[in-house]
Amino acid sequence: MVKPVKIFSSYYFTEFSLIFISFEILHFLIIGFNFQFLIASVATVFLLLILHRILSRRREAAVTQIRNVIRGINRNEFSSPGELILDESLASLQFEIREMYKKMKGDIEYLKKLERVRTEFLANVSHELRTPIFTIQGYLETLLNGALDDDKVNMMFLNKAIRHTENLNHLLNDLIDISMIESGEMKMTFRYFNIAEFLKPVLDEYGATAEGKGLELKGNYIREGLRLLGDKVKLKQVFANLIENAIKYTEEGKIEVIVEEEENSAKIIVKDTGIGLSGEDIERVFERFYRVDKGRSREIGGTGLGLAIVKHIVEAHSSKIKVKSELNKGTEIWFRLKK
Repeated sequence: MVKPVKIFSSYYFTEFSLIFISFEILHFLIIGFNFQFLIASVATVFLLLILHRILSRRREAAVTQIRNVIRGINRNEFSSPGELILDESLASLQFEIREMYKKMKGDIEYLKKLERVRTEFLANVSHELRTPIFTIQGYLETLLNGALDDDKVNMMFLNKAIRHTENLNHLLNDLIDISMIESGEMKMTFRYFNIAEFLKPVLDEYGATAEGKGLELKGNYIREGLRLLGDKVKLKQVFANLIENAIKYTEEGKIEVIVEEEENSAKIIVKDTGIGLSGEDIERVFERFYRVDKGRSREIGGTGLGLAIVKHIVEAHSSKIKVKSELNKGTEIWFRLKK
């Protein structure tokens, strides 16, 4: 629908006035001089000038309103879009300014959140690096101060130092991985693969660790020929992290890797009978460096980045990772892969 043109608006007033005056001049040239017509023309021009003045004031008032609103935004004088109010004649402009304000506030909050995350991340990285470095330094200084000649403790200190260097190496590798993933530099190669054949060596690799704790680790597949789409290298990292965590936090019972075939996808579940998670832990378990039980996590190892990496890899497969857990009863973590 075409909107009617308001010829008496301040925007079109100058053009309208020029047309009117041109018409007056043309009429005078054709008809000739007429005293009554002259009076009427003068009166009309006078009225046009008055109308122009009124419209100009309205325009100036509207511009002042807009200027005040923009100045208020720049000075951060508003706390919500509803406080940005213009005249009814400027309703469409008011809507656009409010939308711009919402977007600007959202961008500012997002940048603040990024800054908080960056600061927290740097603090966590510093702490995680400092702990093994100081520990290794302590063991080496003890050895240099005489323990190296003590056959009762020298090998113990060396083995502990080696273990902490391995933890440090794992941390640096995870930092590189998550940095590449979040910056978009990690390349993914998607291919169809047989899920049963893929999971067998993964389960065999961690079977001995599970048996060492008296746990049963088993896979449950729907059919041998099931093929799914994904990056096998990255998915192996996902399963390794999930199974390692399940073994670490399970003292008795079993760990299952279940594949439930669906119409267009397969649901992959890693299920354990471990210590479980609280509601707060479930919400934060995929955050970088978040630890469910900080004391226990330090004791059993881990970088605190594994599940954050898992989440990024799963999302790169156009999927979402979900958690269902209950304290002291176990945890289920699942995601889907396309067929």
